[in-house]
Amino acid sequence: MSSPYVVLHNPNQNHLLAAMQDADFARLAPHLEQVPMRLGDVIYDSGDKLQHVYFPTTAIVSLHYLLENGGSSEIAGVGNEGVVGVSLFMGGDSTPSRAVVQTGGVGYRLKAHLLMEEFNRAGPVMRLLLRYTQALLTQMSQTAVCNRHHTVEQQLCRWLLLTLDRLPGRELTMTQELIANMLGVRREGVTEAAGKLQARGHISYRRGHITVLDRSGLESTTCECYGVVKKEFARLLSDGRQRQA
Repeated sequence: MSSPYVVLHNPNQNHLLAAMQDADFARLAPHLEQVPMRLGDVIYDSGDKLQHVYFPTTAIVSLHYLLENGGSSEIAGVGNEGVVGVSLFMGGDSTPSRAVVQTGGVGYRLKAHLLMEEFNRAGPVMRLLLRYTQALLTQMSQTAVCNRHHTVEQQLCRWLLLTLDRLPGRELTMTQELIANMLGVRREGVTEAAGKLQARGHISYRRGHITVLDRSGLESTTCECYGVVKKEFARLLSDGRQRQA
């Protein structure tokens, strides 16, 4: 007897794949390889030539920029809304950032040359990927603005909400140290900010597990950056027809 807790995976759980037209998806579907994406896995490192692109379904990948002194901070996240490896079809082949799995789960891998063949058809897939890239650039620029002008508490709320949007539940497995690395701030700042959110009843934090208790409270505390990113993704990607998983 099969377990009731088995999670069934399907490429259409990735919104970008689900937005492709049937004929376009049919050409790629036989080549999509389901792969585990474990917490901490490095999908690609700075300067690597991309051999594959990844479409996360239940995993979340963090794009980091690495400094010479060993420090790093997140410049964007990619979950079930997108694809990891946009530099491939943007003509760069490699990128100075590092892609690391932030939340473990599953994704689908596609060989780089197969996506490039589809992209070079200059049809609906190309237009969809370019719209996604514009949305990703919005996320990157908004992250830079947020990190410069807004409080650690607002940054934490933005990060929690964007992460929550990519997960089926309301619990995140993430230590304060990892969050501090994502935001590029001191761990003490995250501890203080998380303490304030917990005191207001917005979150519960215990041993690396964060449970969101009051999403509306986070939305009222965060800055405008969360709304800007969310609206831009919706605006650019909502016109694609979504197939049922």
